[in-house]
Amino acid sequence: MAERTFDVVVIGGGAVGENVAARAVQGGLTAALVEHERFGGECSYWACMPSKALLRPGNLLAAVRRMPGVADGARLDPAEVFARRDAFVSNWDDGSQVDWARDADVEAVRGRARITGEREVTLGDGSVLRAKHGVVVCTGSVPKKPPVEGLDDVRVWTSREATSASEVPGTLAVLGAGVVGVEMAQAWARLGARVELIATGPRPLPRYPDFAGDAVAEGLREDGVRLHTETRAERVSTVDGNVRVELSGGTALDADELLVATGRRPATDDLGLEAIGLKPGEPLEVDDTGLVSGVDGGWLYAAGDVTGRALLTHQGKYAARAVGDVLAAKAAGQRVDTTPWSRYTATADHHAVPQVIFTDPEVASVGLTEAGDDRHRVLDLDIAVAGSALHADGYAGKARIIVDTGREVLLGVTFVGQDVAEMLHAATIAVVGEVPLRRLWHAVPAFPTISEVWLRLLEEYGL
Repeated sequence: MAERTFDVVVIGGGAVGENVAARAVQGGLTAALVEHERFGGECSYWACMPSKALLRPGNLLAAVRRMPGVADGARLDPAEVFARRDAFVSNWDDGSQVDWARDADVEAVRGRARITGEREVTLGDGSVLRAKHGVVVCTGSVPKKPPVEGLDDVRVWTSREATSASEVPGTLAVLGAGVVGVEMAQAWARLGARVELIATGPRPLPRYPDFAGDAVAEGLREDGVRLHTETRAERVSTVDGNVRVELSGGTALDADELLVATGRRPATDDLGLEAIGLKPGEPLEVDDTGLVSGVDGGWLYAAGDVTGRALLTHQGKYAARAVGDVLAAKAAGQRVDTTPWSRYTATADHHAVPQVIFTDPEVASVGLTEAGDDRHRVLDLDIAVAGSALHADGYAGKARIIVDTGREVLLGVTFVGQDVAEMLHAATIAVVGEVPLRRLWHAVPAFPTISEVWLRLLEEYGL
C-alpha cells in the first residue's frame, strides 16, 4: 500500500480547498489537494459560474428594454447562451484547474478520501496520505430533499441539472423559492420555459426583508413565472412521461422537469468521521480559526459549506485563507492571534456576510437585514436619485440601512434594484470597518450615480 506524507492534506478540491492549499504552500508548507470529481468544485461547474452565465444575458436584455430608442423584438438565443455558459465551465473539463495546482506547487490527487485515523487519509485505491500538521475538510454541501411523497421515485433536477442543461423544457416546476429557486426560475423563464414556482411562504426569499421578496416576485411575474405561494408539494408522481406535482391547495401541476431547490446540507456523509468520534452527515463545528471541535490533538480543520456557517463561496474562501495561514504559522512555531478580525480568524462570518441574488431586480445585502433590538434603527428609502433615473426608465429600487444608534455605525445594508450588486462592497466596508456615520458622511457619492442613495440614507438618519 502506497503511503505519502505532506504537511497538510486538504479533502475537497473546490474553490475553498484550493485556497487552503495555496495559502499553506505560500506559508512554506507542502500540501496535497484531494478531489473525487472535478478540481474547481461545485462553484466552478454547477453553481456560481454557470448560473450567473445563464442569468446575465436575460438581465442585460431586460435592461436594454428599459431604455428608449432600442428596437423591440430582441430575444435570447438559447444555443448562444448555453455555449457561453459552457465556455465559462471549460466544457466541464478541469484540466486548467489541475494546471493551476501544479503551478501553485499543490499536489493534486484524484480519489475519494476517508479519514481513517489521526492525521491519516485513505483513498479509494487503498493508498494513504499522512499529514504532519493538519487535515482540512472542504467537501462543501449537497442538495437537501424535502420529505415529499414520491419524490425519490421521479426524475428531478437539482441545481446541477438546472445549471448544466442544454435544452429548454416546455414547463419547469421549481420547488423552493430561496436563492437557487428564484435565480433558476427567472433564467429558464427568459430562455423560453413556462415556469411554475412553488413557495411555502407568502413571497420568495423568506430570509430577506419583505420588500426584497415582493420586488423579486414582481420581477418573476413580469417574466411570466407563475407563483404558487403559501402552498406545499404534498406528493409527486410520473404521469405520461411528465412530473406531476400535487399541491396542498388541491392544485396539480404537470411539468417536463422538476427542480428541487429546497436548500443544501454539509457533505460529510462519507468521510469516515465515525473513525474519529464525529457523526457523519452533520456539519463540522469549528471555531473562527477553522479548528474542528470534538477532536483531540488540534489537527483537524474545516472551511466552507461543510461547517454550516455561511454557505457562500466567497465566505468559504475567506475562511480557507485563515485556515491556511493558521497551519503555516503553527508549523513555523509562530503565535496565532485568535482575537476578532486578525488574519487568522473568520470573524466576518458572524457580522458581515455579503450576498447577491442575481435576479432582476438584484438583491444585495450585508450584515443584519432586520433590527436585532431596540437600539437598532431601521431606515428604508426608495432608490430615487438622478443616477437611478438615468440608469433605466421607471427604475424601481429600495435601500435599507440598520444603525446601531448607540455607536452610530452600520450593522446591515440591503439594496434591491437593477444593477445594485456593485454597490455592495462599499456597504461591506462600512459594516466591517464600523465606519462612524459622521465620518461616512464625508464619503461623497459621485453624481450622477445610483450610489447617491447613500447621501439620502444619511440625510434620513439626520446628518
